[in-house]
Amino acid sequence: MNAAFTLLTLISLVMLTVLSPQKAFPTLIEGVGGAVALAFKLVAVYAVWLSVLKMAEATGLDKKLSRGLRPLIRKLFKGESDDAYDHISVNLASNMLGMGGVATPAGIKAIGSMRSDGVRASDNMILLVVINATSIQLIPAAVIAIRAANGSADAADIFLPTFISTAVSTLSGILICKTLSLKDKHNKNDISYDLNSIVKPDFCKKFKYGRNDK
Repeated sequence: MNAAFTLLTLISLVMLTVLSPQKAFPTLIEGVGGAVALAFKLVAVYAVWLSVLKMAEATGLDKKLSRGLRPLIRKLFKGESDDAYDHISVNLASNMLGMGGVATPAGIKAIGSMRSDGVRASDNMILLVVINATSIQLIPAAVIAIRAANGSADAADIFLPTFISTAVSTLSGILICKTLSLKDKHNKNDISYDLNSIVKPDFCKKFKYGRNDK
């Protein structure tokens, strides 16, 4: 993807230089200046939001949210250890509060502590990845910061639309994962039933009694 964007940028620069050389360098300088100005604005806005999130972490808001999520997490991720539930709770709570720096290591630890056959990702692992990708946003800090940096009159007015859209996407992801998980288990049960009822008894009978019958 980076290679594609680099190629497109180089092609655009060459075409601009050939077709309108008098505008090429002023455009480049203007673009660089705008990027630097936007970067400084984002740093300032992010500093404010990170301070707010740090205060939420210091006051234990993330831990309270984590404890509140624990009953739901136990129902969604059945059969995991208490250690895994702890990491999952921190991961989801941090994502909901927009604290990606805390959510990422907690998510990695959660995946590492989940039960798996070592060959493929378990259903709970897949579900955790989907929930992280569609995470419900209580505080969409990143988008609010970008809007504020670009001069939005009310940068936080996306709170409700963001919450609704992420809630719908998360719920949809959970339903899809659970449906596919149940279907997969049903197919495995069907295969197991067929093997046990048809292949295994017949095979075992021949193997066990074949020599004695002779």
